[in-house]
Amino acid sequence: MRWRKVGPNPTDRGRCGSKLNVMTDRAGIPLAVIVSAANDHDIRFILPLVLLAFPVVGGAPGRPRIKPDLVRADQGYTSKDLLDLLASVGIEAEIPQQGTAHCEGLGKRRWPVERAISWLKQFRRIGTRRDRLSRVYESMVTLACILIAHRSLAAIAF
Repeated sequence: MRWRKVGPNPTDRGRCGSKLNVMTDRAGIPLAVIVSAANDHDIRFILPLVLLAFPVVGGAPGRPRIKPDLVRADQGYTSKDLLDLLASVGIEAEIPQQGTAHCEGLGKRRWPVERAISWLKQFRRIGTRRDRLSRVYESMVTLACILIAHRSLAAIAF
């Protein structure tokens, strides 16, 4: 089952499901997407997302590495170890603590990510996963990210 990247879905007990872990820029253009099983914890994927979106760039010693200044995430990413790890790398994190009310304001700044996930799930093969192999599903997600980026950048250019 692990090669399919599916697992028991906590909200739908009937079948196994997948989850999209998405990192976007401020405009909501997807920078990195990782497909995981629905029952995998979100914390496992935040550092791979950052490394995927901001790869290590070779060059002269002392050259500054491009990395995000700020990471906003939902309550699924709440962890003191994660906050300490991001702080040690120099990345500020805005992650609400477990048990806080939803109206405390982070959603007002996190909407580009939710919109990007919504745009991804508007593609039929992503919204309802029917592919058995994870590489086929991941390819469709990558193609959808390319189309979203193209549409967003084309709208800005004209």
